[in-house]
Amino acid sequence: MKIQLKSEITCPNCEHKKVEEMPTNACQFFYECEKCKMVLKPKEGDCCVYCSYGTVSCPPIQENKRCC
Repeated sequence: MKIQLKSEITCPNCEHKKVEEMPTNACQFFYECEKCKMVLKPKEGDCCVYCSYGTVSCPPIQENKRCC
């Protein structure tokens, strides 16, 4: 399976969507929505904002590895 590096994040506050490239060398714990400026943090039990709000989980999770 090929690892996907792009994920579309949806802001839970204003529902703004944006495709972002995920880092492969670190987890992203914070993400600021460019529309409403809300700072997103991972939901409880998730390792990063992509796992919580993205259409694609982060690269380590896609590889069935432990995330940061």
